[in-house]
Amino acid sequence: MKHTTSSNTQIHLVSLGVFLALALIFSYVESLIPFYFGVPGMKLGLTNAVVVILLYLYGPRDSFLVSVLRILLAGFMFGNAFSILYSLAGGILSFLVMLLLVQTKFCKMIAVSVAGGLSHNLGQLLLAAVLVKNYNILFYLPVLMVAGIITGLLIGIIASAIHARVAPLTKD
Repeated sequence: MKHTTSSNTQIHLVSLGVFLALALIFSYVESLIPFYFGVPGMKLGLTNAVVVILLYLYGPRDSFLVSVLRILLAGFMFGNAFSILYSLAGGILSFLVMLLLVQTKFCKMIAVSVAGGLSHNLGQLLLAAVLVKNYNILFYLPVLMVAGIITGLLIGIIASAIHARVAPLTKD
């Protein structure tokens, strides 16, 4: 069945809506998981799977749009102004690093996800250090880097498997 341009646009928008809804569901599920290892705010990063998949499927514009909308909506629904600020700091830095790696075509999706996890933690930690005006908080960096590698690896494996199954469905 051949789709018209209008139909393709509608399918594309619906697909982005589904990905945004999935990212919001992941945010909610993540808020329910008691994942505390002595570092405040450390999470699994389930929503990063959606951002990475979108980066490969639809490109940077759509991936960034869904990422920022998810951060804002999840912040208003499950968080507060500070959680939005921290998520934006980590999310934007993470997105930029992942975009750079995707555009170089040097790294596979799993490595892109690991870099995203590392940079997300770094972005949040740097913002925290600036906001509280205490750079001793950077002593959390080694713990957060290990956590970013582990969670980024797990999310990258999941995202890669999902992408392999979803990518053929998005081609005309």
